[in-house]
Amino acid sequence: METLGVGLIGAGRIGRLHAENLVRHIQGAELLWVADVVEEAAAKLSQELGIPKATADYREVLSDPEVDAVLICTSTDTHAEIIRAAAAAKKHIFCEKPLALDLAEIDSALDAVKEAGVILQVGFHRRFDPHFRRLKELIVEGAIGRPWLLKITSYDPAPPPIAYIRVSGGIFLDMTIHDFDMARFLLGEVEEVFAAGSVLVDPEIGAAGDVDTAVVTLRFESGALGVITNCRKASYGHDQRIEVLGEKGGLFAKNPLPHTTVLADQGGYRSAPLHYFFVERYREAYIAEMEAFVAAVREGKEPPVTGLDGKIPVAMGYAAKRSFLEKRPVKLSEITR
Repeated sequence: METLGVGLIGAGRIGRLHAENLVRHIQGAELLWVADVVEEAAAKLSQELGIPKATADYREVLSDPEVDAVLICTSTDTHAEIIRAAAAAKKHIFCEKPLALDLAEIDSALDAVKEAGVILQVGFHRRFDPHFRRLKELIVEGAIGRPWLLKITSYDPAPPPIAYIRVSGGIFLDMTIHDFDMARFLLGEVEEVFAAGSVLVDPEIGAAGDVDTAVVTLRFESGALGVITNCRKASYGHDQRIEVLGEKGGLFAKNPLPHTTVLADQGGYRSAPLHYFFVERYREAYIAEMEAFVAAVREGKEPPVTGLDGKIPVAMGYAAKRSFLEKRPVKLSEITR
């Protein structure tokens, strides 16, 4: 395969980000189509980036023989349907998280992918962050021996719109899902989840049936323990840190800053603020993620984030929701849907 023909389905914020990276940074792939139910959004992105074709109907993308792979960046409730359609059309698939909010729907989509023999990569971009990847490498190399404790801090600068929260599946399936994936990526499979949550940022989030601040503890199959702290609002920016304590030492992945210049004056020492949100914070990770997908398709190899990797964090999200509601630890083996 000389050049990978790609179609983008979904021209919102994350779709636009992937489109820009494909056009400007990714070798070996050409973005041929953009589809969005809002036809004006597809046409605008097509014009801005020089994408040859735009449509409101993603099925046009799937019917094009020049398209080898598609990026699914639509609303979560459409993911499984489009995955099945893309698999039937023999297109390789990159799909943003979560694959679906229903485990049976995820299984149906994964069965379609397996039957078609196409590649599916799930969009957990934090695995590709150079700081977190180096942390993983050091764990695998045995730099700290057996890991004992994991702490993931994940705060957003501002909550999403209430309309989004109502259909997102809740904080555990929308926000914490990234941290669930990172926990598995670093320390392996999780056996048990215990979650607590509060509404502290915005009472409208509570009225929508969700919480905006949460603490989740994890028990790994290895016996190690983990803590995830989430909040929908940190006034100082996008706070993303990881610590791992092991028998030989500790690992600390701190927040990268836009620059390292420090101003010192009578008021003290002042450094750069944090990156505001995920687009800025994970710029390198998003490029590396798409490079990995293109390479997997062109070389016919398993992608670094598989369909199963996409399913298990959803199950962890349901375990956390049940734990929060029932005020008890929940084993992942209890989650069947």
